[in-house]
Amino acid sequence: MSPDKLVRMANQIALFFAAQGADAAPEAVATHLRQFWDPRMRRAILAHAEGGGAGLSPIAAAAVARLAVDEPA
Repeated sequence: MSPDKLVRMANQIALFFAAQGADAAPEAVATHLRQFWDPRMRRAILAHAEGGGAGLSPIAAAAVARLAVDEPA
């Protein structure tokens, strides 16, 4: 899956969870990514974030950063 599509999907998920507030939303998004995204998708969004994360909203970027803590390299 292309990085652009993954970014769009992550941003849509972040927009959905934004109502939970700036403190809770990134963890809610990270939890969603852990539960519902294929490991290949998670690795691809992590690689995109490591390359600068162009296009990721602040909430999505924070969620991917949290995901990076748990995801194996």
